[in-house]
Amino acid sequence: MTRETVFSNARIVLEDEVIHGSLLVRDGMIEDISAGSSHLGEDFEGDYLIPGLIELHTDHLEGHYSPRPGLRWNKTAAIQAHDAQIVTSGITTVFDCLRMGSDEDGGFDKGEMRDMADAIQKAEAEGRLRAEHLLHLRCEVSADNVMDHFADFENDSHVRLVSLMDHAPGQRQFQTMDQYIFYYQKKRGLSDAEFAIFVDKRVEESQRNSTPHRVAISEVCRQRGITIASHDDATLTHVEEAIENGVRLAEFPTSIEAAKASHANGMSVLMGAPNIVRGGSHSGNIAAKDLAEHDVLDVLSSDYVPLSLLYAPFLLVDQVESITLPKAISMVTATPARTVDLNDRGRIAPGLRADVVRVFRDEGVPVCRSVWRRGRRVA
Repeated sequence: MTRETVFSNARIVLEDEVIHGSLLVRDGMIEDISAGSSHLGEDFEGDYLIPGLIELHTDHLEGHYSPRPGLRWNKTAAIQAHDAQIVTSGITTVFDCLRMGSDEDGGFDKGEMRDMADAIQKAEAEGRLRAEHLLHLRCEVSADNVMDHFADFENDSHVRLVSLMDHAPGQRQFQTMDQYIFYYQKKRGLSDAEFAIFVDKRVEESQRNSTPHRVAISEVCRQRGITIASHDDATLTHVEEAIENGVRLAEFPTSIEAAKASHANGMSVLMGAPNIVRGGSHSGNIAAKDLAEHDVLDVLSSDYVPLSLLYAPFLLVDQVESITLPKAISMVTATPARTVDLNDRGRIAPGLRADVVRVFRDEGVPVCRSVWRRGRRVA
């Protein structure tokens, strides 16, 4: 039996323009787009109709699973809570970040992230989830145990994105010791002597492990067709290394120089949507708005606040003269989809999946009124 839905009187955000019109959805796919007023179907009353948002990098699930230091929540309950907040923020495809390798923040035991991935896939199979969940493995390449953790996912087709990270002092995000001291000595309450031992250990691990682990993980990803992301690139040397490793996504570059070089070499440059909402980086690095003004911002990620992925594109339109609404929305829909080869979604066009969102926005924070995935309302 054919299932049809019509959304009328909407401001439809296409990839290069906004039109007032109607959308016909048939059997979960976009069938037709027509301009002009209509009395058919669901009346959007002038609200925006945008593609479902695509989230490539979020640590949000981790916060539900471990809401306090040392505490572990029921995995299924954590996943459902995460999914509910994700989908009501307009996100229809989410890449859940799972941490591979223990770094200075600690980490998870061998097999713990594998168990979490199994729980996600079981919840999806049981119809508990409303967004589509794929996996992003965040690999701390300086860690001794990263390859051991990574091996748990060698046969998992849900893994579609892998990022290569090194959070050791003097590396990438932490170019200065002032930043590192603020993050780790003060947060952990370490004495100067304890902190010196801690730093020496992390530097030694980075020097010993980072390059061989980057090369090994990148090779596996190329063989399996998994998109590779670099993380916190700061210098042209970092970008050259990313090119050698086959990186397609440059996550959170920490300098304008690295962002421009990544963009010029065909990588999608990703920054945090909270950076846009807050007006700057929480760690003192470059502002995402600055990259937008230099036209080298390609993708936004909600990182740790799901609703920021819906809010930030509208703020960019308000604040950056060269950014149109279609361009801003593409940063959270079409461009992330292309970057990870999800070519069946991310745009409102005939023949693509009917993952769409109804958004009201007069000023300030937008309201996500309704969400459909494959033509079925999920929020």
